[in-house]
Amino acid sequence: MIEIKKKQILIDGKPQLIMCGEIHYYRLDRSEWQDRLDKLKEAGCNAVATYVPWLIHEPVEGKFDFTGKTRPELDLVSFIDLCKENDFYFFVRPGPFIMAEMKNEGLPYWVYEKHPEIVPVGWDGNPASTSTVDYLAPNFLSAVRNWYEALMEFVTPRLYTNGGNVIAFQLDNEVGMLSWCSNTPDLTDFMLADLSVWLTSKYGTELCKRYPLDFEDSESRNSAIRSPKEEYAAELMKDLGYYMRNRFARYIDTLRKFAEEFGVRDIPFVVNIHGTGGGRGLTYPIGISQLYESYTQESGYLSGSDIYFGDLDMTTFQDLYVINGLMEAVHNPDQPLTSVEFNCGDANFGNNYGGRLDPSAADFKMRMCLAQGNRLINYYLFTGGRNYRLDSSVGDGNDRIAFTGERHGFAAPISPEGEYNYTFPRMARGIKNVMAVADKVAAMDEERDIISFAFIPDYYMTEYKYPNSDVMKEIVSNIEANRGAGAWEIVARAMLLLGYRFSATDVQNQPLPVEKTPVLVLPSARYMDSAIQSKLVDYLNEGGKVLLYGEVPLYDMEGKPCTILADALAVKVKGVERDSHRHFLSLYAENWAAPRPEVRTHFAQVFETDGAVLPILKVYGTDDICGFDAHVGNGRAVVIAAAYACDLDFFKQVFKKLGANAGLTHDFKHHGIFMTSTSNAEGERFLHLLNLDGLDKTFKVYENGEALFNGREILLQSKDAVMLPVNVDLDGHKIAYSTAEIAGVFDGHIEFRLTQPQDVIVFEGDVGIAENQDYFVEKRDGFTKIKSKKHAKVDDQLVLELEMSLKN
Repeated sequence: MIEIKKKQILIDGKPQLIMCGEIHYYRLDRSEWQDRLDKLKEAGCNAVATYVPWLIHEPVEGKFDFTGKTRPELDLVSFIDLCKENDFYFFVRPGPFIMAEMKNEGLPYWVYEKHPEIVPVGWDGNPASTSTVDYLAPNFLSAVRNWYEALMEFVTPRLYTNGGNVIAFQLDNEVGMLSWCSNTPDLTDFMLADLSVWLTSKYGTELCKRYPLDFEDSESRNSAIRSPKEEYAAELMKDLGYYMRNRFARYIDTLRKFAEEFGVRDIPFVVNIHGTGGGRGLTYPIGISQLYESYTQESGYLSGSDIYFGDLDMTTFQDLYVINGLMEAVHNPDQPLTSVEFNCGDANFGNNYGGRLDPSAADFKMRMCLAQGNRLINYYLFTGGRNYRLDSSVGDGNDRIAFTGERHGFAAPISPEGEYNYTFPRMARGIKNVMAVADKVAAMDEERDIISFAFIPDYYMTEYKYPNSDVMKEIVSNIEANRGAGAWEIVARAMLLLGYRFSATDVQNQPLPVEKTPVLVLPSARYMDSAIQSKLVDYLNEGGKVLLYGEVPLYDMEGKPCTILADALAVKVKGVERDSHRHFLSLYAENWAAPRPEVRTHFAQVFETDGAVLPILKVYGTDDICGFDAHVGNGRAVVIAAAYACDLDFFKQVFKKLGANAGLTHDFKHHGIFMTSTSNAEGERFLHLLNLDGLDKTFKVYENGEALFNGREILLQSKDAVMLPVNVDLDGHKIAYSTAEIAGVFDGHIEFRLTQPQDVIVFEGDVGIAENQDYFVEKRDGFTKIKSKKHAKVDDQLVLELEMSLKN
């Protein structure tokens, strides 16, 4: 039995941590399958994931091959069974879309040829530039149902609930991503008729006031939506976003019904979220915005992230932390985080050595995700392979199943030929150490401070922009300027460097009680829905505390004047000031923010006030206020309406004024350390530390002002990460604290990865530890302390042997 409860994945009632490797059976010879599974075992994983490409299993309509009768590598049945023989869980990903660099994104050619009406139409009636389809087109869904029916004949008997090893089923892949990337909102005749019904249902008799169109005349209506006029362009952008969310949810629901019709039940259905790009996460919430109605519409769903960052370093580390938080913010209470495309390897995607990641990349990202409550990670791709030629030529230059050439997965930890990439050892070490305490990690949650990062999904509903609309461009450009870059690069980074373990809150769709969210960081644009502005004012009046970073809103999301929040703050927006050629816009501090150095900036929103607010930042030369402290009802707001520097002392002072203190801190002068902590119901904990820089760092860690590890300094080596146990019970032996990382728990001994010049492992009580030349044993004051004789940089493996009397 597989259940999703309390943000955990339970298999037969026990919390499980699922660590997958993506192995494309169809890109390998059958004789290579066992070798790749052996290497996946070596990496420490316990599950296999794979796409199942419709393109190659049904290249001709009605002619399916899942048993290798046409090509040995298409024997999906034997591959699933082989994985079970090797004690691997199985995560099946049958599309219909799979992407994976496959031709047609994995759809058969005959689907497009037989049903040309499913091909989307874009703005101004232009053809789509990507191989997407109208997801709800009846003929497409009919073909998909047949695909699912044929596949489930072999998958259903292999479900975990039927005695097999299939524990999760992904519905489609990256739904809506191609439409977003191509700015093509699937404007087929069928879709526009459906949109018309949806709009009529939503607005009723008010529809004609909102849209001066004849909705009864389908030809003129379709033309007016494909080429919208400025008078209703902003309304259409908003309505299209809401409609597409609903449409994607209906599509996912339809796929689930198909799967259930053919026996797939009682395992999680997975919807993966796209959006990372260019090594960053700033656009990832677009995917969350598009799909959150899909995976929250009922129980039984998991949402999975696509994590395609490069190195996790001082540039990117806050991106991963924030997007994990934003995903959690829109989840149902029981849904955990998962990642179904977790990039690994060296980033040599183009086979030209243009990518070169540090070995720490996958390890860092995995550790941060697990610390934030991620329960499933699928390393994508774990192994490369080959793209065979299609049996029938399509005349596209290579006739292969994918567009990457003959070899595929150049960047993977295991090459197409089965050779180890330089990134494999570090990745495997991290996985093994985590899996050594998987039963603990699978049931732990991050410990959080009282501060939360606000998420407004509609700020990321910007994927459909009519190219000729100035109204759309104005709204989108302002939202894009304020929703991510400044708030993430400045505030979120400062929060993490200061030690804040923060959550995220969906302030658009969820209640905002002060007792649950005492302090809120709000990235704010010039545009904000009136209902959200009113909710924030109520929150402030009830005692909430807000750091608003960006702009105080003046309009709602359709560009209509709306100053509900500004009025509550008792300010009027005077205008904006920007830097320019030979104009070096600069800000200076006043009142409790002073003294501090003057700061250059490129933007400031400036205010008029009757003296009800306390200025803290002003523009040099004009003395206009662009930052202030305001009391609203029982609450308080600090507003930074300018592009300010990541001044850690400044933001520490801001958060202190708002009543938020970081629970975990350190005393390393130059920062570059990420840290958080996790715990379970039994009070067992892990302290997670990442050194984001290429230099060793020595520091003390404090919790609520008290030094941890009995005041001992911690050495965190260059680009290293540790997960240090605190009050962790191992077979009846409780580790009070340890500077070494648990690497294995076996009958009669415990293995550690050393991290220090001299590591210390402290057990509660009188624990029988066998004598060994590698360590000292000291018993005092009710503790058993082990001091390693090894220097971690020379030999980082230590095994503690338990005395026989205590093994039993």
